[in-house]
Amino acid sequence: MPMITMKTIKFIAACAMLTSAFAAFGHENMPHRATTAPVAKEQKDWGIAGDAKAVRRTITIRMTDNMRFTPNHVEVREGDTVRLRAENKGRVLHEIVIGTKIDLDAHAEMMAKHPGMEHDEPHMAHVTEGKTGDIVWHFNRAGSFDFACLIPGHYQAGMTGTITVSPP
Repeated sequence: MPMITMKTIKFIAACAMLTSAFAAFGHENMPHRATTAPVAKEQKDWGIAGDAKAVRRTITIRMTDNMRFTPNHVEVREGDTVRLRAENKGRVLHEIVIGTKIDLDAHAEMMAKHPGMEHDEPHMAHVTEGKTGDIVWHFNRAGSFDFACLIPGHYQAGMTGTITVSPP
């Protein structure tokens, strides 16, 4: 794999600003990094990025190499801001991504086409072996939503779960 230089990164960033079509390329080739920058809050069908100060409940979800989440079903109330703490108990990289079935299916297809794709959105967390990752999410819409590991092969093996958001 070729080394990415700062000059290359600057070129990619400039191109991404010029055209939205280039955004997908930048998404698949930019490394996932922890950042201290403020989280971009974009309303999704399943809620919006939450404020860590508003968290009143942490739900730990374990990920294992048997391609399962434990628990694989979570219940919250509309209006709750929750910390989903993903613990990787396996020996390979896992992730947790919140979304609708349609969104997760589309993202899984993209991940299958571009296996090295890495991303950093508030509704997802990559977690290496033995580590934890957090998603702080404000569930401001009632309904049934999904979460999954979209690493190629994991989603297809059934590494999925559901979130039920009950009205207040």
